[in-house]
Amino acid sequence: MKADEIRKYCLSKCKAEETFPFGPVPICYKLNGKIFAQLYPFAQDYKITLKCPADLGDFYRQIYPGQVVRGYHCPPVQQPYWNTIFLADFPNHELQRMIDLAYDTVLHSFSKKKQKEILMHP
Repeated sequence: MKADEIRKYCLSKCKAEETFPFGPVPICYKLNGKIFAQLYPFAQDYKITLKCPADLGDFYRQIYPGQVVRGYHCPPVQQPYWNTIFLADFPNHELQRMIDLAYDTVLHSFSKKKQKEILMHP
């Protein structure tokens, strides 16, 4: 996927927003103030870091060795919960599935009441 397609896909999620808390890069996608994706859109370093449950993060790292790695920028205690995906030649359908997982992981980190509020008021 191209960077503009990733952007559109992330922003198609209910109440997702694009922010720049660290400067122009990474471009962060948040739900209710929590980051679920961080996009690095430049060709020389084209990657995305996505939130994930630890077990699924490890699964993706085993399936795509070298292309999916622990969140490179995270402190070691947080690394199992973030995957960095190098996007050159990465399957689009798999990336969309991983973005969905990242969004859902953050959504489900909120209370049931907050989840309902997020999903009921687009």
